[in-house]
Amino acid sequence: MKTFRFMIVTPDRTLFDGEVQEVIARTTEGDVGILAGHTRYAAALKTGMLTVKLENGEYRRAAVAEGFLKVSDERTTVISTAAEWAEEIDPDWAERSRKDALAKIKAAQNEPDRMARAELKLQRALNRLNVSGHGTGTFQSPKKH
Repeated sequence: MKTFRFMIVTPDRTLFDGEVQEVIARTTEGDVGILAGHTRYAAALKTGMLTVKLENGEYRRAAVAEGFLKVSDERTTVISTAAEWAEEIDPDWAERSRKDALAKIKAAQNEPDRMARAELKLQRALNRLNVSGHGTGTFQSPKKH
């Protein structure tokens, strides 16, 4: 299978820069798969799992916070506010973050700004737990609709 250059960049580091066979990312419009020769493309990313098929055929998963995906003729790039490989995630820390976010959501019932920040924190914690293999599923807003 053909390969292409792929990068994952955050404000703190370059998580990955190398050749890959495939990238699957969660965008605001749904999951998208990128292969060599993909047409030029740009999309906003949602917090979610990023799956990368490396040059050697091995798959790696990363937890990615919101950001952008850009496909050009030279490379495909993910620019995210935060990203880490599944094996880098500390599930105990992610679980503490999940519990803290739930407490903040409960305390912010009548404060929309605080509620939104707490829900974002919960979404990130659940994503990290899910990517690390310690999660139970996807984010469900505790708001009553």
